[in-house]
Amino acid sequence: MAKVVSFSNQKGGVGKTTSCVNIAAQIAKKDKKVLLLDMDPQGNATSGLGISKSKIKNTIYDVIIGRCDIKDTIVKTKFKNLSVCPATIDLAAAELELYELEEDENFAKIALDSVKDDFDYIFIDCPPSLGMLTVKALSISDGVVIPMQCEFYSLEGMSQLFNTIKKIKQLYNPQLQIVGILLTMYNGRLTLTSQVVAELKKYYSDKLFKVPISRTVRIAEAPGYGEPICYHDPYGKGSLEYAAVAKELLLRI
Repeated sequence: MAKVVSFSNQKGGVGKTTSCVNIAAQIAKKDKKVLLLDMDPQGNATSGLGISKSKIKNTIYDVIIGRCDIKDTIVKTKFKNLSVCPATIDLAAAELELYELEEDENFAKIALDSVKDDFDYIFIDCPPSLGMLTVKALSISDGVVIPMQCEFYSLEGMSQLFNTIKKIKQLYNPQLQIVGILLTMYNGRLTLTSQVVAELKKYYSDKLFKVPISRTVRIAEAPGYGEPICYHDPYGKGSLEYAAVAKELLLRI
């Protein structure tokens, strides 16, 4: 049965989707069957895997409103062992739908149960907020990865996210664990980066992934080609760093 891991941070622009896509692709290359569930209305994970939104028949929104089963949304990508449950801007309307479903049986748990035996891992790309889409994603996850940029604004948001995770554990999902904190857009030459890392080590040293993800042009340009970095630049710095993180993640979950 698949392990379910969400990638979540309420702050936008921290490399959340990039990390979800690239770690999913790296693990899929290791002969693991991986499903990426795009729960972000921006749909960047969908386009980042080369899926044309204009050709999508069913999305996760259709699952939420009961129009289809999640199996009817799954699209196989051109990358080894990697499939995606796509999202479009329609998903933005799902927040209201989810508030109505809050007291009912968890819609997404039912949806995932029908595909859990078909995959080794299911990765969920959450929206950059702590709204109902994120709450529902975390409520059906075994673990959560927190990508964060090496800046103080990102650091400030950590306590809020940890409080949300604590509440979800209490109310919906006692098994939810923090898999790790992943530093992104890392530049070791900056004093600010060193200060943020030192602060993180003080409070979350056991949660930090050993290898941070550097800020590179190749990682930034890969989504424009609809490719994960391990295909776009397989021997580059970014690809090697994500490979190391993927290896460590497999040991943690």
